[in-house]
Order: sequence, then structure tokens, then C-alpha cells
Amino acid sequence: MSYQWPLEAKELFAERYSQMVNTGLPVPDVDAVRAAISDMWADERGGWVHEWSALAARYAEAGSHDLSALAYGWARFPTPADEAKRTALARQTEQYLLAAPGFGPSFRREVLDLPYGGGRTQVPVHVFTPHTAAETGPVLLVSGGVDSWKMDVHGLLVTLCSHAGLPVVAFDIPGTGDSQVPMSPDGAEIVRGLIGHARTLGNGIVVHVGISMGGYYSARSGLAGEADAAVVLGGPVEAAFAGGRIARFGMDGIVGNALGFDRKPSSDALYAALAAFSLRPLLDGDGQAPMLVVNGADDVHVPQDDTLVFEGRRDTDIHLLPDTGHCAVTKLPEVLQIISEWLPRTLAALQATR
Repeated sequence: MSYQWPLEAKELFAERYSQMVNTGLPVPDVDAVRAAISDMWADERGGWVHEWSALAARYAEAGSHDLSALAYGWARFPTPADEAKRTALARQTEQYLLAAPGFGPSFRREVLDLPYGGGRTQVPVHVFTPHTAAETGPVLLVSGGVDSWKMDVHGLLVTLCSHAGLPVVAFDIPGTGDSQVPMSPDGAEIVRGLIGHARTLGNGIVVHVGISMGGYYSARSGLAGEADAAVVLGGPVEAAFAGGRIARFGMDGIVGNALGFDRKPSSDALYAALAAFSLRPLLDGDGQAPMLVVNGADDVHVPQDDTLVFEGRRDTDIHLLPDTGHCAVTKLPEVLQIISEWLPRTLAALQATR
């Protein structure tokens, strides 16, 4: 279930260029691909998937499997809406696994069989373990966004694993990446299953770290008290789901695909589906775990209200960083510093109560 929609490649490059080069792709290579692409969907010379895949193939031939995985990740971006992009996603996975021996932390890919909707669903996860990790310590459960999935945020996963000295279990949220089901609020059942699995890998303490739409799910597991603590980085929680908030940079089509539509929905249909995601009922309660909420003040996708709504809540630290946008990606070192100060303090308090 997927569809293409009108989308300008130039617009995506304007928004995502810094992300492309900051994740490790050489600037001259990104610039060359940018100059070559003239169409978002054509699988031919000048087409997005063709040009990015050609770069990825050159990296693979040179044995640079890490760069190849990154480039194939951009080839399948923003969503596998056709066969060419689905092929790029499969090749990204192949190259990523070939690159795994050089990751630093130990790595394994597992496929979990979890309850969902009265049945079962398979959920592939990537597990990173630092060599210095205690045998029975806390575990970080990390969820990526609606268009940047666990392989796409690899650098952040390794950094979190290394800086925190804790195992990281990364997964794709429903409707994205390896997920077998559409994105919906019911995906919280899958997250509960993942939290339960993560508890078996350490001492039972699980911190859910969510990025972008993955931050929606970490906000939910934190507000519901299902995780022991939660980090919300650029996560939408309420205001972002109101009408008109996701029209820019192709986000309406990205989200529509994740929701499982097989053709471009009307605005009314799209926002009717999104309205169900609001976390207002949990925001009105008080059953939450300790939480850290961070975003950029200039986010074009998630309004400031979805960060500031946490003001005054118990056990909650809030950081709305100026002069940066969605997930504060241009100030990632500052974000990591905030997390590295909050996490040990929070874990110490949690472990003291065990």
C-alpha cells in the first residue's frame, strides 16, 4: 500500500542537505548528485532513485559499505512508494549488514515476533552493545522517525551507545522501514512488546528514546509510565496533528504513505487519521515516568507548543533550543550533552528505588 505524490527534488535538497552531509556523505558527492537530479520519481538518469543508487553502487564496489548504506538510504527516501525505491531499501539493508563489522559496538540484527491487534507481527531490531557495558544494566530503546529510520540514524545510535555505555535496541516505528503494519496509535502495543523484550536484556530498566515521529511513541510510553524514562527529541504530541501542519517538504505524502493510504488522501481524510494520535488524554493524567523533552525552536514540522506543553510537569526537563529546527539537528552536540547529563542522573534515581 503506497503511492507517489507531487514532490520537488530541489525542495527536499534544500531542507535535507545538512542532514545528508552531516551523516557522513562527502560534500562533493552530494553536490554532484544534487546537480544531476531533475525528477523525484523517474527511475532513469536524472531521477532521484537512479542517481543516488548509482552513487551507492560506486561506494559498494569500492568496499565502502557504510557510505553505500547511507546513499541507498537516500535513494529510497522519502518512502518506498514504488519498486525502485523498495529495491533501494533492500540494498541499503544488504550494505548496512556488510558494514557491521566496523561499527565499533558489537551488533546483531534480530527479528522479534510480537503481539499486535489480536495476532502477531514481526519486528526487526538492531542491537548495539558497547564492550564496556555491564551484564545487567539499563537498556536504551530507540525509535527513529517517519522518514529517517534506524539505519538512517546509525551515527546517532552508535554515539548514544558509546556515550551512555549502554546497550541500544533500535526499531522502525509502525508504517516505516522494516515494519509490517501501518502507522497508527495502536502501534503503542508493539512498543509495549519491545519494552518488555528490552527488559529481558538488562536489569529491567528501559529508557525509550524517540526521534521525530519516533518521539511521539517515546512521549506516549513515557506519559503512560510504560517505559521507566523517556527522551523525546522533536516528537509531535498534540498541536502537530492539527490541520495544515504537515503540508511542507512532502511531509503530507510521507505521512500518508506511513498511515497506509494507497493513494493521495484528501486533507480531511489525512487529518482525520492524524487526530487520533493526540496524546491529550495522557497529558491530562499524571502517570508518567521521568522525561526529557528537546526540540529546536524553529521546527517547521512540530510547533513549539508540543514542547512547551510539558512545562510544569513533574520529573520533566524541557529544552527548546534557539536557532535550530526539527530535532535540533544542527545543534546535535548540544543535544547529546543535554542527554548525557540527564541520563545518568535519571538512571541513578531509578536504580535507587529498585
